[in-house]
Amino acid sequence: MKLPTIQGIIRRRILVNYRVDSVVMQRQLPEKFRPKLHNGFAIGGICLIKLEEIRPKGMPAFLGISSENAAHRVAVLWDDEQGKAQEGVYIPRRDTNSRLNQIAGGRFFPGEQHAAKFAVADDGEAVDFSLNSEDGQVAVAIQARTAKQLPKSSGFLTLEEASQFFEPGALGYSATKGGLKLDGIRLKTMNWKVEALDVERVRSSYFDEKSKFPEGSVSFDCALIMRNIEHEWHTEQELHV
Repeated sequence: MKLPTIQGIIRRRILVNYRVDSVVMQRQLPEKFRPKLHNGFAIGGICLIKLEEIRPKGMPAFLGISSENAAHRVAVLWDDEQGKAQEGVYIPRRDTNSRLNQIAGGRFFPGEQHAAKFAVADDGEAVDFSLNSEDGQVAVAIQARTAKQLPKSSGFLTLEEASQFFEPGALGYSATKGGLKLDGIRLKTMNWKVEALDVERVRSSYFDEKSKFPEGSVSFDCALIMRNIEHEWHTEQELHV
C-alpha cells in the first residue's frame, strides 16, 4: 500500500544538465522510453534537491522531515496504452541522506533510495555541493552561483527556453532492483520559477563513465536552480517493463 499525497517545501532544487548523443542515451533507457530531444540531443542530468517539512498532506508542518536528495534523470517520451504520447523523466538512481527515505522508498512510497553523504554550503547565492554514495557507485559535485543568464555554451538560447523544456517533466519513473517494473511519482509545484547558475566546477561519476558515455557523446550544458517552492508528491501507477 502506498502513502497518501505528500507535501512540503523544496528549499533548494538544482538541475545539473548534460547534452547527450541520442543514440548513446537510448542505450541507457528501458525499451519503453525514447529521449526527449532538444536541438537533436538528449538531455540528461541530476536533480539535487533539499526538501523540508515533508509530511502526509493535511498534517502540520512541524511534524515534517528534512533531507538532501539526488535523482539522476533523463527527459523522456513514451506512448501510453492508447498510443498517446506522454513525457516525463526516467530515473535510473536515487540517493538520500535520510534513513526514513531509504526505508520507505520502494516500500511505502515510490522510488527506491540509496544511502549517501552530502556536504552542502549554500548562502542563497553561491552553492558548493557534493555527494558520495555509501556504496561507492555515485559521486556528484558542483560549485556555482546565481547568474542572470545561461552560459553561451548552452544548447538553450534563453533561460525561458530551458524552463519550458523542463517544466512538463513532472512525472518520473524510477528504476527498481527487480528490474520488472518502474515506480511512478508526480511532482506538483504550486509555483515554477528557475534561475540560471554560473558553474565554476561540476562532476558526475555517472555521466563521466566512459563505458556508458563514450568520449565525445556527452557534454555539460547548464545548471538551473529553484528555491522555496511549495509542492506535493503524488503516487502514479507503476509501469511494467
